[in-house]
Formats: sequence, C-alpha cells, structure tokens
Amino acid sequence: MAGLELKSLRKSYGEVEVIKGVDLDVQHGEFVVFVGPSGCGKSTLLRMIAGLEEITGGDLIIGDKRCNDVEPRDRGIAMVFQSYALYPHMTVYDNVGFGLKLARAPKEVRDQKVREAARILQMEHLLDRKPSQLSGGQRQRVAIGRAIVRQPEVFLFDEPLSNLDAALRVDMRMELSKLHHDTGATMIYVTHDQVEAMTLADKIVVLNAGVVQQVGSPIELYQRPANLFVAGFIGSPKMNFVTVTVEALGEGTVTVSGKDVHATTVPANNDGILQGDVMALGVRPQAIKAAASGGLIGKVQLVERLGNETNVSLGLPSGLSWLAVLDGDHQLDIGQTLQMTFEPQSAVVFDKEGRARHPAG
Repeated sequence: MAGLELKSLRKSYGEVEVIKGVDLDVQHGEFVVFVGPSGCGKSTLLRMIAGLEEITGGDLIIGDKRCNDVEPRDRGIAMVFQSYALYPHMTVYDNVGFGLKLARAPKEVRDQKVREAARILQMEHLLDRKPSQLSGGQRQRVAIGRAIVRQPEVFLFDEPLSNLDAALRVDMRMELSKLHHDTGATMIYVTHDQVEAMTLADKIVVLNAGVVQQVGSPIELYQRPANLFVAGFIGSPKMNFVTVTVEALGEGTVTVSGKDVHATTVPANNDGILQGDVMALGVRPQAIKAAASGGLIGKVQLVERLGNETNVSLGLPSGLSWLAVLDGDHQLDIGQTLQMTFEPQSAVVFDKEGRARHPAG
C-alpha cells in the first residue's frame, strides 16, 4: 500500500476553474474523507486521483511516482462508485473476479483472491447468486469486493452508501471501518453525509468552491473549526450563529453582546480585535441548556421529541432562529418563551473575515 500527495492540483473546464490549487498529504493507511456542499469539487478531485479527469495543473504523486499522465489502470488504485455497476448475467463470484479474468490472472490465483475478498466482506454464501437476488447492501459489498481483489495501492470511494436506506448505511459504515482496519489500506472517501465523515475518517478535508477550507481530525474540526464555513458545515445539526459587538477585552478573552445575547465573556485570541468590533458568535445546539435565567431568550417555534433528546427551534428577538438539542424528553408548547444558557467555553467567536479566533492551546 502507499500514500499519496497532491501538489497545487488544479482543474479547469475552459475558463472555469473548479479545483483551485489543492495541496494535501495522505499518509499510508489513512482513511481520508472529502466533504463539502454539492458542486464544491470533491467528486472531481477524486476522479482526478483516479485518472478519470485530466489534471490541468499541479502534481499527483502516488507512492513515489508522479501519476498525472499515467493511465488509470496503472495507478494502483481501485474505485467504488455510487452505482454498483454489476453485470446482471454474472454470479457474484464472476462479478468480483471479472477484472482478474480480463488481466488473465491464473484461475487458481483468481479463485483465491475472490474467496479471500468474500471472506473479508462476509459474503461467502452469496457467491453463486446473481445481482437481482441481492439487497442493496449486498450489491455494494460485491462492488467493494471487486475493488479488493485488485489489491490496489489506494481505495477510492465516491458516495458509495448514498443509495442505501438509513439502517443499511449504518451497517455498511461498520463494514467499511472493519475493512480499513483489516486491510490497513489507504482510503479516500467522498460523502455529503456528516455522520459518515465523522465516524469513518482519520482525517477530514473540507472543500468549498474548489478550495480546501480545513484539514484535520473529525474532533479537531468539530471543536476548533478554522472559519465560519467549516463551523457551519461540520456538525449535525449545524452550529448556531449570531452577530455581536465586542464590549471589552481581557487576557485571552472577549466580552460580546448583541440583540439576542446578553454580555458573555468567551475565551478567544483577541489580537487585533478592538472594542466595538462586530463579530459572529457561534454556539453548538448541543451546548444550549434550559435555565431559570440565562443569556438567551427565545420563543419555541418547533419541537421534535425523539425520546432520548428534544430538538427545539427558538425564535430570537432579532428574528433569527436557533436550534437547541436538549437531553431527554421535554414537553414544550409552540409560542412558549424559554430562558436558555450555554457554557462560554463552548462558544466560538469569528472576526469580520470569518476566521475563528480560538484561544491559544
């Protein structure tokens, strides 16, 4: 297996540049997930690595080899697509081994690799079936098995679970995590699903409009987002934001207030910040708690009682809506006024350029 490196990678379609100088280092054995909104370039970037899209500029290094002009079949990669693309007239055994057959691998080698892939994916009992006799999750296992038998340097996954229902996605996430653990392979995975990204990744790459916004571990991106975009994208439900004004500066803190929030002192790097500056305050829905008195007042707009938690949409005085995720079950009425509070240590302030001003350390 091998890692890979992207050096100022660019992709243009005529005058339109969609990948704008991406730099990324993927270590051997890492599970890296590309996330971002629709049209951000994550699938295009994956297809450039696979050799299915021409690279306009920069370098793609797989292992220690520059692969910009190397044919896809010679890059040492295997790609699993959103659609299963199985041959309907072939059995599972023949679908998994078809690439090896085209490569004229000896029959005994082909048999050994197909059965080993089936063992890893726990589908030995499916080898004699045809795709029409399989569930969606089983078909996706076959597609993954077809990639495994090639013994690639790097696995590429382009939203492989998006066609599955919620329960199957959970099962297949566990399958993929186990596959990564068992094979130790380098894997790059594209998804728009927050839970997939947070649970599968060693490292998440957040893209927006062809530009990398932040690279880091799931918890790092959740707790210390680099900017407003990452803070609003990572996390489900997304972070709440409100405009505030700086009232005072302390040692490693700023005190902010606004129409919706009473004066609150938040840990922050306040270099270059001045009293009176307008900033954005971000608070995770899970950090908001009901209180007899607090820095936040809102009217209940919507209640979702899920048993283990209650999601509450709050209308703030400015007209903004915030979402609070409360532990346990709470019976609330639409229009009811709630006093809420949050731990200042859990809040993040963003300067006028949208950069997070995390405290040092």
